[in-house]
Amino acid sequence: MNRNLLINSLSSYHTLFKEENQFILPFLELLKHEDCFQRTHLPGHLTGSAWIVNNERTKTLLVHHAKLNKWVQPGGHADGDENILNVALREAEEETGLKQFKANNEIFDIDIHTIPLRKDFPEHLHFDIRFLIEGSEVEKTVVSEESHAVQWILLSDLEKFSFERSVLRMKDKLNLFHG
Repeated sequence: MNRNLLINSLSSYHTLFKEENQFILPFLELLKHEDCFQRTHLPGHLTGSAWIVNNERTKTLLVHHAKLNKWVQPGGHADGDENILNVALREAEEETGLKQFKANNEIFDIDIHTIPLRKDFPEHLHFDIRFLIEGSEVEKTVVSEESHAVQWILLSDLEKFSFERSVLRMKDKLNLFHG
């Protein structure tokens, strides 16, 4: 998936979730900027994430992000890579240790969220493209230096780990997505 395919996918993206609909135009505006795939592009830049589920789609694999101090899906900066699905897969492997994925190349979810000020970087926005990825619970997970923990979480227990609407929305979407 390159920039043009991403623009086409976002232009035809349909969602039943109102909060997501408001993100489509800002994504398309951002994609007009040549350096939108670079983490230095402000006030925001593109990121890719993996909503990893087990084969039965009863659990998701989340990381407890060290800097944000909350449970989220694996994901991160594109760092110039316009193939945002590859970004999501790379980040999933780096942050969970899993190597065997069954990926769907359709956009599963989009979100724009604020990343707080750090001593070395200002507050900014992540324009996050999320993909539905199947992973195996049998494969060994590894906690990266970016996280405190990596854990398979029953979807029925997800609210015990996160109140983030964008995380809970992906749980809600799972039953609607047939990709």
